[in-house]
Amino acid sequence: MSYCFNPTCPHPKNLASSQQCKSCNNPLLLIGKCGQYRAVRQLGQGGFGATFLAQNEVLPGKPSCVIKQLRPSGTAPHILQMAEDLFEREAKTLGKIGNHPQIPRLLDYFKQDNQFYLVQEYISGATLQQDVKKTGCYSEAGVKQFLSEILPLLQYIHELKVIHRDIKPANLIRRSQDARLVLIDFGAVKDQVSQTAPNPSGQTALTAYAIGTPGFAPPEQMAMRPVYSSDIYALGVTCIYLLTAKTPKDLPYNPTTGEMMWEQLVDVSEHFASVLKKMLEVSVRNRYQSAPEVLRALEMEPYLDSLSKGLLVKSDVDPKERINNRPDNSSVLSNNPASNNVAAAIRARRAKLAENSGFQARRRERQQLISQPQNLSGGNSNASQIPRQLNSQSLLTAYVKGRRDFAAYNISLLNLQGADLSETNFHGAQLTKTNLQGANLENTDFGRASLKEANLKDANLTKAYLSHADLEGADLRGADLSYAYMSQVNLRGANLCGANLTGAKVTDEQLALAKINWLTVRPNGKRGFL
Repeated sequence: MSYCFNPTCPHPKNLASSQQCKSCNNPLLLIGKCGQYRAVRQLGQGGFGATFLAQNEVLPGKPSCVIKQLRPSGTAPHILQMAEDLFEREAKTLGKIGNHPQIPRLLDYFKQDNQFYLVQEYISGATLQQDVKKTGCYSEAGVKQFLSEILPLLQYIHELKVIHRDIKPANLIRRSQDARLVLIDFGAVKDQVSQTAPNPSGQTALTAYAIGTPGFAPPEQMAMRPVYSSDIYALGVTCIYLLTAKTPKDLPYNPTTGEMMWEQLVDVSEHFASVLKKMLEVSVRNRYQSAPEVLRALEMEPYLDSLSKGLLVKSDVDPKERINNRPDNSSVLSNNPASNNVAAAIRARRAKLAENSGFQARRRERQQLISQPQNLSGGNSNASQIPRQLNSQSLLTAYVKGRRDFAAYNISLLNLQGADLSETNFHGAQLTKTNLQGANLENTDFGRASLKEANLKDANLTKAYLSHADLEGADLRGADLSYAYMSQVNLRGANLCGANLTGAKVTDEQLALAKINWLTVRPNGKRGFL
C-alpha cells in the first residue's frame, strides 16, 4: 500500500504501485537527498506533524525507515520560520548524537512543498507502554534493570549538552532483534545554545510548542526552563508507570506541594523508594543532578535488611568505600568473621529478586537464541554473577544466527581475527588479550568493557561506543576509530600509531597516555602530534 503524505487528503490509502494519490493527485514518492521514499502506513499524528513507516525505493531490498513530517500550523512567515528552526534543530541534534546503538540513526532530511521531512532508522519492537499494557507491571528488580540500561544512555546525551525533554514509556522501544532499549523522538530536544529572539507573544520560537508531555515533564520544563535533571524527573515518572501501569493523570497529587502521591501504590524496598523520591523532587535543587548520581545511589543496594541482620561483627571499613571498590560481594567482606553468612544472605536475596522478576524472565526469553542457558548482566548488574564464557566458534555461530547481545560475557583470549561483529553489545564484557585484528566492529558497544592488551590492529571501530572502557596496553595500530565515543576511556600504554581518530570524542589528556606517531590522525583530522 502507498500512503499519501498530504495532511488534508480525505482518502490517503492507495495501491502500492500508484505514483499519484487517487484522491488528491499528490505525488506518493518523496525525493530526498539520499533516496526516494514511499509511505506504507501512518504511525502517529500530533499537533506538529505525523510519522510514517516508509520504504527507500532506490536501495536494494527497499529497506524500511521512519519519516517524520513536520507540518506548520499556518502560513504566516514567523510560523514557517519556527517550523524550519525546529526541523533544523532536530536534524542537527540527531546528526550529533545518532552514533549511539540506543538512538535511531538520521538517514536523510529535506524540505518539499513547505513540508519538512526527517528520515530515521526504523526500530522494530514494542514500546514500554505497549509492554506494560500487554504483560502487566514491572517488579522492583525489573525497574532497576531498566534504569541500568537507560541511565548510561542519558549520561551520553547530557555529555553532548542535549536535553531530551520527552522521556516517557511511549518513547522507549525494546528493539526486537537484540532486546535493547532505544530512545526515540528527539523532536522536543533542547540544545543549550539554541535560542531565538522572542516572538510577539513573549515566548521564544523554539520553546513555544515542544515542551514535552504534561505529567512527565517537571515544573521548570513546563515553564520553558529545562535543565539536565528535567530528564531525570521524567525518568522517575516513567519508573512509576512501570511499577503501577498508571499515567501521571491517573495518580493523585499533593495539593500543597504539587508532588505525585505514588508511594502507597508500589511495593518496593525503602532504599529504592528513596531513590525514586529524589528523582521526582519538584525542586530542581533537591533532585539528582545527573545520571551518574542515580547510578551511584542504586549501587547501594547490597546493604539491605538481610545484610544488617547477618552482620554481627562491626567492620572497620566504611560502607561507601566497600561499595565503590568491591570486585564482588563476597570479597567485600572477606576480612569479616561473619562473611560467609553475609555473602549467603546477599546471594539469597538477589536470587529471590531475580526469581520474582517477570521482566528478567521476559528478557531472557527474547534473548534465548543460543541453546545453552544464559546468565547475562549489564555493566551495573550484580557483580557477584560470574560472566559466562564462550569460545570463538560458539560466539561467531551465535552472531551468524542473529545474536547481538554478549553483555558481561567473558571472551578473553579468544581468536576473532577478521570477524564481522558490527553492531554488537559487548557492554561490560571481558575481552582481555582477545585477538580482534582486522575485525569489523562498527557501531559496536564496548561501554565499560575490559580490552586490556587486546589486539585491535587494523580493526574497524567506526562509531563504536567505548565509554569507560579499559584499553590499557591494547594494540590499535592502524585501527579506524573515526567518530568513536571514547569518553573516560583508559588509553594508558595503548598503541595508536597510524590509527584514525577523526571526529572521535577523546581528550588530549587521554591521548597523552597512549603511543601515537606522525601517521596518527587526531580528532581534528590532522596527522601527527599537534
